[in-house]
Amino acid sequence: MCSTCRCSDEAHTTITDVKDLHKERYHDPYAAHHCSGHEHHHDHQHDSERRLIHLEYDLLEKNNRLAERNRGWFEGRDICALNMMSSPGAGKTTLLERTIGNLRAEYQISVIEGDQATTRDADRIDAAGSRVIQVNTGSGCHLDSAMLADALRKLNPPSHSLVMIENVGNLICPALFDLGERKKVVIMSVTEGEDKPLKYPQMFRVADLMILNKVDLLPHISFSVERCIAHARKVKPLIQIIETSATKGIGLDEWYLWLRTEISTNGNGSAHSK
Repeated sequence: MCSTCRCSDEAHTTITDVKDLHKERYHDPYAAHHCSGHEHHHDHQHDSERRLIHLEYDLLEKNNRLAERNRGWFEGRDICALNMMSSPGAGKTTLLERTIGNLRAEYQISVIEGDQATTRDADRIDAAGSRVIQVNTGSGCHLDSAMLADALRKLNPPSHSLVMIENVGNLICPALFDLGERKKVVIMSVTEGEDKPLKYPQMFRVADLMILNKVDLLPHISFSVERCIAHARKVKPLIQIIETSATKGIGLDEWYLWLRTEISTNGNGSAHSK
């Protein structure tokens, strides 16, 4: 987690509605978990490690309690929330653009965008026709349940809708932080290497769905889809897998079928279609 990536304890989070001219800035209440600047002297190494483990445990406990509140908030409004995770450049934003463009007549879709800086992805989502809130984490490497709760208050998504959470591009920390979502989706691209599930097992272990994106590039690279799927199923035998190209439209019908199934079985099972 953050003891591994050493993200800064000076991290600040900015939540921006791209429709607003004024930005709202607040200090991350969980910033204390960003572990940096602690020197581990040899004579105090074990005490430092114990304190770090305790800090990480406390962090996750606090996060999980708030995640349950978020989950109840979603369920009370019959909102289907998905946590979209990947390494940078796997194609999350492009997939969301295509999804919004093809399903916005059918469902009310809102997006929460997580990045360390800029509103570039939120601008793209806004142009695609979706309500969007940008969460900039500063030097933070993931969204947590407190950030999501604040973003939801600003976003105020309607009942019986779909909320897509595009997490910060990172295959480590986002896997550890429950946000209160209904399902976790991990997107990897064929340009990343077929052994990603073995290198980052926690991410693929917690995911309900793996989207293997950019399959249109397979003729041009050395990548075995069969080996990649085998690696993923070694980490999580029952993980669902969909092969897509968000730019070419390959596999999107299967992705939309998965989405419709999740939406139709969310909460009390009521229909979310417009």
